Amino acid sequence: MARDQIDPTFITSRDELVAWFEAGSKPVESFRIGTEHEKFPFRRADLSPVPYEGPDGIRALLEGMQLLLGWEPIMEDGRIIGLFDVTGGGAISLEPGGQFELSGAPLETIHQTCSELHAHLAQVRQVAEPLGLGFLGLGMSPKWTLAETPVMPKGRYDIMTRYMPKVGSRGLDMMYRTSTVQVNLDFSSEADMVHKLRVSLALQPIATALFANSPFTEGRPNGFVSARSEIWRDTDNSRAGMLPWAFDPGMGFERYVDYALDVPMYFVKRGDHYHDVAGASFRDLLAGQLPQLPGERATVADWANHLSTIFPEVRLKRYLEMRGADSGPTGRICALPSFWVGLLYDEQSLDAAWELVKHWTAEERQSLRDDVPREGLKARIRNRSVLEVARDVLALADAGLARRAKVNLFGDDERIHLAPLLRVVEDEATLAEALLAKFHGSWGGRVDPVFAEFAY
Repeated sequence: MARDQIDPTFITSRDELVAWFEAGSKPVESFRIGTEHEKFPFRRADLSPVPYEGPDGIRALLEGMQLLLGWEPIMEDGRIIGLFDVTGGGAISLEPGGQFELSGAPLETIHQTCSELHAHLAQVRQVAEPLGLGFLGLGMSPKWTLAETPVMPKGRYDIMTRYMPKVGSRGLDMMYRTSTVQVNLDFSSEADMVHKLRVSLALQPIATALFANSPFTEGRPNGFVSARSEIWRDTDNSRAGMLPWAFDPGMGFERYVDYALDVPMYFVKRGDHYHDVAGASFRDLLAGQLPQLPGERATVADWANHLSTIFPEVRLKRYLEMRGADSGPTGRICALPSFWVGLLYDEQSLDAAWELVKHWTAEERQSLRDDVPREGLKARIRNRSVLEVARDVLALADAGLARRAKVNLFGDDERIHLAPLLRVVEDEATLAEALLAKFHGSWGGRVDPVFAEFAY
Protein backbone atom coordinates (compact mmCIF):
# COMPACT_ATOMS: atom_id res chain seq x y z
CA MET A 1 0.00 0.00 0.00
CA ALA A 2 1.46 3.33 -1.04
CA ARG A 3 0.31 5.38 1.92
CA ASP A 4 -2.01 5.14 4.89
CA GLN A 5 -5.47 6.62 4.59
CA ILE A 6 -6.31 9.76 6.56
CA ASP A 7 -10.12 10.13 6.28
CA PRO A 8 -11.23 10.86 9.88
CA THR A 9 -14.97 10.31 9.26
CA PHE A 10 -16.40 8.11 11.99
CA ILE A 11 -17.98 4.74 11.14
CA THR A 12 -20.51 3.31 13.57
CA SER A 13 -22.15 0.36 11.83
CA ARG A 14 -21.56 -2.67 9.65
CA ASP A 15 -23.94 -1.17 7.07
CA GLU A 16 -21.58 1.77 6.62
CA LEU A 17 -18.71 -0.62 5.93
CA VAL A 18 -20.82 -2.33 3.25
CA ALA A 19 -21.72 1.06 1.77
CA TRP A 20 -18.02 1.95 1.62
CA PHE A 21 -17.45 -0.97 -0.77
CA GLU A 22 -20.59 -0.21 -2.76
CA ALA A 23 -19.31 3.31 -3.38
CA GLY A 24 -16.45 1.78 -5.38
CA SER A 25 -18.77 0.73 -8.21
CA LYS A 26 -18.13 2.68 -11.42
CA PRO A 27 -19.71 2.95 -14.85
CA VAL A 28 -17.84 0.85 -17.40
CA GLU A 29 -16.62 3.94 -19.26
CA SER A 30 -14.84 5.03 -16.07
CA PHE A 31 -12.93 1.77 -15.59
CA ARG A 32 -9.21 2.27 -15.07
CA ILE A 33 -6.05 0.15 -14.76
CA GLY A 34 -3.64 0.60 -11.85
CA THR A 35 -0.40 -1.38 -11.94
CA GLU A 36 1.91 -1.76 -8.94
CA HIS A 37 5.33 -3.35 -8.99
CA GLU A 38 8.12 -3.92 -6.50
CA LYS A 39 11.84 -4.33 -7.14
CA PHE A 40 14.93 -5.03 -5.06
CA PRO A 41 17.54 -2.26 -4.86
CA PHE A 42 21.15 -3.46 -4.63
CA ARG A 43 24.64 -2.01 -4.57
CA ARG A 44 26.23 -2.69 -7.92
CA ALA A 45 29.74 -2.84 -6.47
CA ASP A 46 29.16 -5.87 -4.23
CA LEU A 47 25.50 -6.91 -4.86
CA SER A 48 24.61 -6.16 -1.24
CA PRO A 49 21.16 -4.94 -0.13
CA VAL A 50 20.61 -1.20 0.40
CA PRO A 51 19.95 0.14 3.91
CA TYR A 52 17.77 3.15 4.60
CA GLU A 53 20.49 5.49 5.89
CA GLY A 54 23.82 6.43 4.35
CA PRO A 55 24.99 8.49 1.37
CA ASP A 56 23.90 5.73 -1.01
CA GLY A 57 20.88 4.55 1.00
CA ILE A 58 17.17 4.42 0.39
CA ARG A 59 16.65 7.83 1.98
CA ALA A 60 19.10 9.38 -0.49
CA LEU A 61 17.33 7.58 -3.33
CA LEU A 62 13.92 8.91 -2.28
CA GLU A 63 15.25 12.42 -1.79
CA GLY A 64 16.77 12.31 -5.25
CA MET A 65 13.49 11.12 -6.72
CA GLN A 66 11.68 13.94 -4.96
CA LEU A 67 14.01 16.52 -6.51
CA LEU A 68 13.62 14.94 -9.94
CA LEU A 69 9.84 14.49 -9.92
CA GLY A 70 8.61 17.26 -7.65
CA TRP A 71 6.23 14.83 -5.93
CA GLU A 72 5.04 15.39 -2.38
CA PRO A 73 7.09 13.52 0.24
CA ILE A 74 5.37 11.01 2.52
CA MET A 75 6.98 11.44 5.93
CA GLU A 76 7.05 9.43 9.15
CA ASP A 77 8.93 10.55 12.28
CA GLY A 78 10.87 13.07 10.23
CA ARG A 79 11.99 10.52 7.62
CA ILE A 80 10.93 10.34 4.01
CA ILE A 81 9.29 6.96 3.35
CA GLY A 82 7.59 7.61 0.01
CA LEU A 83 6.41 10.10 -2.58
CA PHE A 84 2.95 10.99 -3.86
CA ASP A 85 1.94 12.57 -7.16
CA VAL A 86 -0.91 14.88 -6.14
CA THR A 87 -1.89 15.51 -9.76
CA GLY A 88 -1.67 12.08 -11.38
CA GLY A 89 -2.37 9.84 -8.37
CA GLY A 90 0.74 7.67 -8.57
CA ALA A 91 3.03 7.00 -5.62
CA ILE A 92 6.39 5.54 -4.67
CA SER A 93 6.64 3.61 -1.43
CA LEU A 94 8.87 1.23 0.49
CA GLU A 95 8.18 -2.36 1.39
CA PRO A 96 9.68 -3.72 4.65
CA GLY A 97 13.04 -4.86 3.25
CA GLY A 98 13.58 -1.82 1.06
CA GLN A 99 11.70 -3.14 -1.96
CA PHE A 100 11.00 -0.04 -4.02
CA GLU A 101 7.39 0.12 -5.20
CA LEU A 102 5.67 2.17 -7.86
CA SER A 103 1.92 2.36 -7.31
CA GLY A 104 0.84 3.53 -10.72
CA ALA A 105 -1.83 6.10 -11.45
CA PRO A 106 -5.27 4.87 -12.60
CA LEU A 107 -4.96 4.86 -16.40
CA GLU A 108 -7.25 4.05 -19.31
CA THR A 109 -5.07 1.70 -21.39
CA ILE A 110 -2.27 -0.80 -20.95
CA HIS A 111 -0.21 1.28 -23.38
CA GLN A 112 -0.40 4.13 -20.87
CA THR A 113 0.49 1.99 -17.88
CA CYS A 114 3.46 0.52 -19.79
CA SER A 115 4.65 4.02 -20.74
CA GLU A 116 4.32 5.01 -17.08
CA LEU A 117 6.49 2.03 -16.13
CA HIS A 118 9.23 2.86 -18.65
CA ALA A 119 9.27 6.50 -17.52
CA HIS A 120 9.52 5.44 -13.88
CA LEU A 121 12.40 3.04 -14.52
CA ALA A 122 14.27 5.72 -16.49
CA GLN A 123 13.77 8.20 -13.64
CA VAL A 124 14.88 5.70 -11.03
CA ARG A 125 18.03 4.88 -13.02
CA GLN A 126 18.81 8.58 -13.35
CA VAL A 127 18.89 8.92 -9.57
CA ALA A 128 20.24 5.46 -8.68
CA GLU A 129 23.22 5.20 -11.04
CA PRO A 130 25.24 8.06 -9.47
CA LEU A 131 24.62 6.36 -6.11
CA GLY A 132 25.97 3.07 -7.45
CA LEU A 133 22.60 1.35 -7.09
CA GLY A 134 20.72 -1.02 -9.36
CA PHE A 135 17.32 -2.72 -9.26
CA LEU A 136 16.36 -6.35 -9.71
CA GLY A 137 12.95 -7.75 -10.64
CA LEU A 138 12.50 -11.22 -9.13
CA GLY A 139 9.80 -12.69 -6.93
CA MET A 140 12.27 -13.37 -4.10
CA SER A 141 15.66 -11.91 -3.32
CA PRO A 142 18.05 -14.53 -4.71
CA LYS A 143 21.09 -13.99 -2.52
CA TRP A 144 20.54 -12.33 0.86
CA THR A 145 19.68 -13.99 4.15
CA LEU A 146 16.88 -12.59 6.26
CA ALA A 147 19.48 -11.29 8.73
CA GLU A 148 21.30 -9.43 5.93
CA THR A 149 18.14 -7.77 4.68
CA PRO A 150 17.69 -4.17 5.89
CA VAL A 151 14.65 -2.92 7.77
CA MET A 152 12.78 0.19 6.67
CA PRO A 153 11.71 2.73 9.33
CA LYS A 154 7.92 2.38 9.10
CA GLY A 155 5.82 1.91 12.22
CA ARG A 156 3.33 -0.50 10.68
CA TYR A 157 6.19 -2.78 9.65
CA ASP A 158 7.56 -2.87 13.20
CA ILE A 159 4.19 -4.12 14.41
CA MET A 160 3.91 -6.71 11.63
CA THR A 161 7.46 -7.92 12.28
CA ARG A 162 6.61 -8.67 15.91
CA TYR A 163 3.28 -10.31 15.05
CA MET A 164 4.11 -12.44 12.00
CA PRO A 165 6.10 -15.19 13.78
CA LYS A 166 3.08 -15.83 16.02
CA VAL A 167 0.78 -16.79 13.14
CA GLY A 168 2.96 -18.55 10.55
CA SER A 169 6.47 -19.64 9.72
CA ARG A 170 7.11 -17.52 6.62
CA GLY A 171 5.73 -14.06 7.41
CA LEU A 172 9.11 -12.38 7.77
CA ASP A 173 10.28 -13.89 4.49
CA MET A 174 7.14 -12.51 2.86
CA MET A 175 7.76 -9.04 4.25
CA TYR A 176 11.48 -8.72 3.70
CA ARG A 177 12.42 -11.04 0.85
CA THR A 178 9.59 -11.15 -1.68
CA SER A 179 8.57 -8.87 -4.49
CA THR A 180 5.41 -8.79 -6.60
CA VAL A 181 3.57 -7.10 -9.42
CA GLN A 182 -0.17 -6.60 -9.25
CA VAL A 183 -2.94 -4.90 -11.19
CA ASN A 184 -5.95 -3.15 -9.71
CA LEU A 185 -9.21 -3.26 -11.69
CA ASP A 186 -12.69 -1.79 -11.29
CA PHE A 187 -16.19 -3.25 -11.04
CA SER A 188 -19.53 -1.75 -12.07
CA SER A 189 -21.78 -3.31 -9.43
CA GLU A 190 -21.88 -5.87 -6.65
CA ALA A 191 -22.77 -8.60 -9.14
CA ASP A 192 -19.91 -7.56 -11.43
CA MET A 193 -17.51 -7.59 -8.48
CA VAL A 194 -18.57 -11.12 -7.52
CA HIS A 195 -18.26 -12.37 -11.11
CA LYS A 196 -14.76 -10.92 -11.47
CA LEU A 197 -13.67 -12.01 -7.99
CA ARG A 198 -14.65 -15.63 -8.62
CA VAL A 199 -12.99 -15.84 -12.03
CA SER A 200 -9.79 -14.17 -10.85
CA LEU A 201 -9.56 -16.26 -7.66
CA ALA A 202 -9.92 -19.48 -9.64
CA LEU A 203 -7.36 -18.39 -12.24
CA GLN A 204 -4.86 -16.78 -9.86
CA PRO A 205 -2.74 -19.98 -9.71
CA ILE A 206 -2.59 -19.92 -13.52
CA ALA A 207 -1.18 -16.40 -13.35
CA THR A 208 1.25 -17.49 -10.63
CA ALA A 209 2.58 -20.20 -12.94
CA LEU A 210 2.85 -17.90 -15.95
CA PHE A 211 4.76 -15.30 -13.92
CA ALA A 212 6.82 -17.73 -11.79
CA ASN A 213 10.19 -16.06 -11.22
CA SER A 214 11.59 -16.87 -7.77
CA PRO A 215 13.66 -20.07 -7.94
CA PHE A 216 16.61 -18.98 -5.74
CA THR A 217 17.08 -18.43 -2.00
CA GLU A 218 20.41 -17.47 -0.42
CA GLY A 219 22.33 -18.25 -3.58
CA ARG A 220 20.91 -21.70 -4.30
CA PRO A 221 17.86 -23.22 -6.03
CA ASN A 222 15.04 -23.49 -3.51
CA GLY A 223 13.03 -26.25 -5.19
CA PHE A 224 10.24 -23.96 -6.40
CA VAL A 225 9.49 -21.97 -9.51
CA SER A 226 7.62 -19.45 -7.34
CA ALA A 227 9.04 -19.47 -3.84
CA ARG A 228 7.19 -16.20 -3.26
CA SER A 229 3.89 -17.99 -3.78
CA GLU A 230 4.97 -20.88 -1.56
CA ILE A 231 5.86 -18.44 1.24
CA TRP A 232 2.29 -17.13 1.22
CA ARG A 233 0.99 -20.62 2.05
CA ASP A 234 2.27 -20.23 5.62
CA THR A 235 2.43 -16.51 6.30
CA ASP A 236 -0.86 -15.90 8.13
CA ASN A 237 -3.70 -18.06 6.90
CA SER A 238 -6.32 -16.00 8.74
CA ARG A 239 -5.71 -13.18 6.24
CA ALA A 240 -4.45 -14.95 3.12
CA GLY A 241 -5.57 -17.66 0.71
CA MET A 242 -8.17 -18.53 -1.91
CA LEU A 243 -11.40 -17.36 -0.18
CA PRO A 244 -13.46 -20.51 -0.87
CA TRP A 245 -16.58 -18.88 0.60
CA ALA A 246 -16.54 -16.32 -2.23
CA PHE A 247 -18.08 -19.02 -4.43
CA ASP A 248 -20.99 -19.69 -2.05
CA PRO A 249 -24.53 -18.46 -2.80
CA GLY A 250 -25.17 -14.99 -1.43
CA MET A 251 -21.62 -13.74 -1.93
CA GLY A 252 -21.42 -9.95 -2.00
CA PHE A 253 -20.05 -6.91 -0.22
CA GLU A 254 -21.66 -7.96 3.07
CA ARG A 255 -19.90 -11.32 3.07
CA TYR A 256 -16.52 -9.69 2.45
CA VAL A 257 -17.20 -7.20 5.25
CA ASP A 258 -17.87 -10.06 7.65
CA TYR A 259 -14.64 -11.76 6.53
CA ALA A 260 -12.62 -8.56 6.99
CA LEU A 261 -14.15 -7.96 10.42
CA ASP A 262 -12.96 -11.40 11.49
CA VAL A 263 -9.37 -10.81 10.34
CA PRO A 264 -7.29 -9.69 13.34
CA MET A 265 -6.04 -6.11 13.26
CA TYR A 266 -2.40 -5.02 13.23
CA PHE A 267 -2.59 -1.37 14.27
CA VAL A 268 -4.66 1.75 14.76
CA LYS A 269 -3.06 4.95 13.53
CA ARG A 270 -3.73 8.19 15.34
CA GLY A 271 -1.83 11.18 14.05
CA ASP A 272 1.62 9.92 13.15
CA HIS A 273 1.60 7.16 15.79
CA TYR A 274 0.86 3.49 15.18
CA HIS A 275 -0.79 1.84 18.16
CA ASP A 276 0.03 -1.86 18.27
CA VAL A 277 -3.26 -3.72 18.58
CA ALA A 278 -2.10 -6.87 16.81
CA GLY A 279 -4.64 -9.67 17.20
CA ALA A 280 -7.47 -7.34 18.21
CA SER A 281 -10.91 -7.28 16.58
CA PHE A 282 -12.13 -4.48 14.33
CA ARG A 283 -15.58 -5.26 15.71
CA ASP A 284 -14.40 -3.95 19.09
CA LEU A 285 -13.07 -0.76 17.51
CA LEU A 286 -16.35 -0.33 15.65
CA ALA A 287 -18.18 -0.57 18.99
CA GLY A 288 -15.74 1.81 20.70
CA GLN A 289 -14.61 -1.01 22.97
CA LEU A 290 -11.09 -1.81 21.84
CA PRO A 291 -9.27 -2.78 25.07
CA GLN A 292 -5.96 -1.22 23.96
CA LEU A 293 -7.62 2.13 23.08
CA PRO A 294 -10.67 2.61 25.30
CA GLY A 295 -13.18 5.02 23.82
CA GLU A 296 -11.56 5.28 20.41
CA ARG A 297 -14.04 4.99 17.56
CA ALA A 298 -13.48 3.54 14.09
CA THR A 299 -12.94 5.90 11.17
CA VAL A 300 -12.98 5.44 7.41
CA ALA A 301 -9.19 5.59 7.54
CA ASP A 302 -9.10 2.76 10.10
CA TRP A 303 -11.25 0.60 7.82
CA ALA A 304 -9.20 1.34 4.68
CA ASN A 305 -5.94 0.71 6.53
CA HIS A 306 -7.27 -2.54 8.00
CA LEU A 307 -8.28 -3.76 4.55
CA SER A 308 -4.72 -3.07 3.36
CA THR A 309 -3.46 -5.62 5.91
CA ILE A 310 -5.56 -8.46 4.45
CA PHE A 311 -3.70 -10.52 1.86
CA PRO A 312 -5.88 -13.01 -0.06
CA GLU A 313 -4.96 -14.04 -3.59
CA VAL A 314 -7.45 -11.43 -4.82
CA ARG A 315 -8.15 -8.52 -2.51
CA LEU A 316 -11.28 -6.39 -2.48
CA LYS A 317 -11.04 -2.69 -1.73
CA ARG A 318 -12.99 -0.21 -3.83
CA TYR A 319 -11.48 -2.16 -6.69
CA LEU A 320 -10.05 -5.66 -7.09
CA GLU A 321 -6.34 -6.39 -6.69
CA MET A 322 -4.76 -9.32 -8.54
CA ARG A 323 -2.03 -10.57 -6.18
CA GLY A 324 -0.68 -13.82 -7.64
CA ALA A 325 2.33 -12.78 -9.71
CA ASP A 326 6.07 -12.66 -9.03
CA SER A 327 7.87 -9.49 -10.00
CA GLY A 328 9.90 -9.74 -13.17
CA PRO A 329 11.41 -8.00 -16.17
CA THR A 330 9.79 -4.92 -17.69
CA GLY A 331 7.80 -6.84 -20.28
CA ARG A 332 6.30 -9.09 -17.62
CA ILE A 333 5.12 -6.07 -15.65
CA CYS A 334 3.25 -4.83 -18.73
CA ALA A 335 1.94 -8.34 -19.39
CA LEU A 336 0.13 -8.69 -16.06
CA PRO A 337 -2.46 -5.95 -16.68
CA SER A 338 -2.81 -7.24 -20.25
CA PHE A 339 -3.68 -10.70 -18.97
CA TRP A 340 -6.30 -9.56 -16.48
CA VAL A 341 -7.78 -6.67 -18.47
CA GLY A 342 -8.31 -8.99 -21.43
CA LEU A 343 -10.18 -11.41 -19.18
CA LEU A 344 -12.09 -9.11 -16.84
CA TYR A 345 -12.81 -5.94 -18.82
CA ASP A 346 -14.47 -7.76 -21.72
CA GLU A 347 -17.84 -9.36 -20.95
CA GLN A 348 -17.49 -12.09 -23.54
CA SER A 349 -14.08 -13.20 -22.25
CA LEU A 350 -15.19 -12.89 -18.63
CA ASP A 351 -18.20 -15.13 -19.23
CA ALA A 352 -16.08 -17.63 -21.16
CA ALA A 353 -13.50 -17.69 -18.36
CA TRP A 354 -16.27 -18.43 -15.86
CA GLU A 355 -17.44 -21.33 -18.03
CA LEU A 356 -13.89 -22.65 -17.86
CA VAL A 357 -13.64 -22.60 -14.05
CA LYS A 358 -17.18 -22.71 -12.65
CA HIS A 359 -17.22 -26.47 -12.07
CA TRP A 360 -13.90 -26.53 -10.21
CA THR A 361 -14.50 -27.38 -6.56
CA ALA A 362 -12.99 -25.52 -3.62
CA GLU A 363 -10.77 -28.53 -2.96
CA GLU A 364 -9.58 -28.58 -6.57
CA ARG A 365 -8.85 -24.86 -6.56
CA GLN A 366 -6.91 -25.20 -3.32
CA SER A 367 -4.95 -28.19 -4.57
CA LEU A 368 -3.99 -26.22 -7.67
CA ARG A 369 -2.93 -23.30 -5.51
CA ASP A 370 -0.79 -25.63 -3.38
CA ASP A 371 0.86 -27.39 -6.33
CA VAL A 372 1.72 -24.45 -8.59
CA PRO A 373 4.60 -22.96 -6.56
CA ARG A 374 6.61 -26.14 -7.03
CA GLU A 375 5.22 -27.61 -10.25
CA GLY A 376 4.39 -24.46 -12.23
CA LEU A 377 2.99 -25.21 -15.67
CA LYS A 378 3.07 -28.95 -14.92
CA ALA A 379 0.53 -28.74 -12.07
CA ARG A 380 -2.84 -30.26 -12.91
CA ILE A 381 -6.52 -29.66 -12.33
CA ARG A 382 -9.30 -31.96 -13.60
CA ASN A 383 -6.85 -33.98 -15.70
CA ARG A 384 -5.53 -30.90 -17.45
CA SER A 385 -2.15 -29.28 -16.98
CA VAL A 386 -1.77 -25.64 -16.05
CA LEU A 387 -0.05 -25.22 -19.41
CA GLU A 388 -3.19 -26.40 -21.22
CA VAL A 389 -5.46 -24.17 -19.13
CA ALA A 390 -3.08 -21.24 -19.62
CA ARG A 391 -3.29 -21.60 -23.39
CA ASP A 392 -7.09 -21.39 -23.21
CA VAL A 393 -7.03 -18.44 -20.82
CA LEU A 394 -4.49 -16.53 -22.90
CA ALA A 395 -6.66 -17.02 -25.96
CA LEU A 396 -9.56 -15.47 -24.04
CA ALA A 397 -7.39 -12.56 -22.87
CA ASP A 398 -6.14 -12.01 -26.41
CA ALA A 399 -9.69 -11.92 -27.76
CA GLY A 400 -10.81 -9.56 -25.01
CA LEU A 401 -7.99 -7.13 -25.75
CA ALA A 402 -8.76 -7.32 -29.47
CA ARG A 403 -12.38 -6.32 -28.79
CA ARG A 404 -11.22 -3.44 -26.56
CA ALA A 405 -9.34 -2.15 -29.61
CA LYS A 406 -7.19 0.34 -27.69
CA VAL A 407 -4.37 1.23 -30.07
CA ASN A 408 -1.07 3.06 -29.55
CA LEU A 409 0.52 5.63 -31.87
CA PHE A 410 1.73 2.83 -34.13
CA GLY A 411 -1.72 1.27 -34.50
CA ASP A 412 -0.96 -1.72 -32.24
CA ASP A 413 -3.68 -2.83 -29.86
CA GLU A 414 -3.03 -4.00 -26.29
CA ARG A 415 -2.39 -7.59 -27.37
CA ILE A 416 1.25 -6.71 -28.02
CA HIS A 417 1.82 -6.70 -24.26
CA LEU A 418 0.79 -10.36 -23.97
CA ALA A 419 3.89 -11.44 -25.92
CA PRO A 420 6.00 -12.54 -22.90
CA LEU A 421 3.21 -14.87 -21.73
CA LEU A 422 2.68 -16.30 -25.18
CA ARG A 423 6.38 -17.15 -25.20
CA VAL A 424 5.99 -18.98 -21.87
CA VAL A 425 3.33 -21.30 -23.28
CA GLU A 426 5.18 -21.65 -26.58
CA ASP A 427 8.39 -22.63 -24.79
CA GLU A 428 6.43 -24.66 -22.20
CA ALA A 429 8.74 -23.22 -19.53
CA THR A 430 8.53 -20.45 -16.95
CA LEU A 431 11.12 -17.72 -16.52
CA ALA A 432 12.14 -19.49 -13.30
CA GLU A 433 13.07 -22.56 -15.30
CA ALA A 434 15.10 -20.42 -17.71
CA LEU A 435 16.98 -18.95 -14.76
CA LEU A 436 17.64 -22.41 -13.33
CA ALA A 437 19.02 -23.54 -16.69
CA LYS A 438 21.43 -20.60 -16.63
CA PHE A 439 22.39 -21.37 -13.02
CA HIS A 440 23.28 -24.95 -13.91
CA GLY A 441 24.87 -23.87 -17.20
CA SER A 442 26.52 -20.59 -18.16
CA TRP A 443 26.34 -19.13 -14.62
CA GLY A 444 28.43 -21.98 -13.22
CA GLY A 445 26.28 -22.59 -10.15
CA ARG A 446 26.22 -18.92 -9.09
CA VAL A 447 23.30 -16.50 -8.78
CA ASP A 448 25.41 -13.34 -9.02
CA PRO A 449 24.97 -13.06 -12.83
CA VAL A 450 21.23 -12.51 -12.33
CA PHE A 451 22.05 -9.03 -11.01
CA ALA A 452 23.60 -8.13 -14.36
CA GLU A 453 21.38 -9.97 -16.78
CA PHE A 454 18.03 -9.22 -15.12
CA ALA A 455 18.55 -5.76 -13.62
CA TYR A 456 16.26 -3.01 -14.90
